[in-house]
Amino acid sequence: MRRATAALVAALAMLAVLSTGCSAAGKPVDLAVVQSAQRPEPVGVVVNPPTTTGATTQVPPCDPTASLRPGAMPGPGAMPEGSTMKKIQDRGRLIAGVDQNTFLFGFRNPTTNQLEGFDIDRVREIAAAIFGDPNKVQFKVITSAGRIPALQKGEVDIVVRTMTATCARWVDINFSAIYYVAGQRLLVDRGSEISGVDQLRGQRVCAAKGSTSLNKLRDSPAPPEVVAVDNWTDCLLMLQQGQVAGVSTDDTILAGMVAQDPNVKMVGPRFTEEPYGIGIPKANEDMVRFVNGVLEKSIASGSWTASYGRWLTQAGEQAAPPTVKYRD
Repeated sequence: MRRATAALVAALAMLAVLSTGCSAAGKPVDLAVVQSAQRPEPVGVVVNPPTTTGATTQVPPCDPTASLRPGAMPGPGAMPEGSTMKKIQDRGRLIAGVDQNTFLFGFRNPTTNQLEGFDIDRVREIAAAIFGDPNKVQFKVITSAGRIPALQKGEVDIVVRTMTATCARWVDINFSAIYYVAGQRLLVDRGSEISGVDQLRGQRVCAAKGSTSLNKLRDSPAPPEVVAVDNWTDCLLMLQQGQVAGVSTDDTILAGMVAQDPNVKMVGPRFTEEPYGIGIPKANEDMVRFVNGVLEKSIASGSWTASYGRWLTQAGEQAAPPTVKYRD
């Protein structure tokens, strides 16, 4: 009997210990006090990147808007022997460097998963002129900084990606005739009191790596702290998260951001002129002349105007093709 009583007492004592341990485990100890959380920045953000002209050699003066005059245009599927266009025809597809993150110009439709936009229409016109089929295209998505290297390495036949023709860039690649003229402006939060680029001194402003926008911001009357990213969508994200005071690039690109987010607005007038050309490898002058023939036909047939009406009327500019200029 004594043994049974002792066993019972031991069991009750053990239950008491276990009960105490369980109740202690249920109480939080040393809770961390969080004052604020820093939102993560997009991958590849660089603050105040080095200044660059975009050229690898000395830059001679030029008219960057003047291209090479088109010659006689061959029919689709009948490209001249030995030409750049014949090589593309024999390959069976045009390889085009484009964007997939710039709404209205080059973006991926989330419903169809297809690339669309004003720049994509230009690519399909060139493919149609070579093959008779606008869909014989291999799209290669590249960043702003990757445009010239992709052409120099022969990774693409053309680059159609809101690319401003400059004398510095003409050193390393060729450009088509100008197919659109934009202008740099500023995008801010709808509640911001900033009304122009002259109010940005010392504030963080976002632009894409490899774009002319970076240097234009540095040359502005009130230079901001420049934040460079890989893609324009990263700039919009940083603005939405309050990590930058504004985004500055071509107004057509900013118009796409406004269409995506009604909580942002464009402010101030254009403070640059950005003539867009199609980038082509330096050695392929026959391709430059061919592409210019395609652009002339697009404008004359009304295809350019129809494409503008589909994509860019919300940018607020008149649907007038730029005046074509040739250097020969």
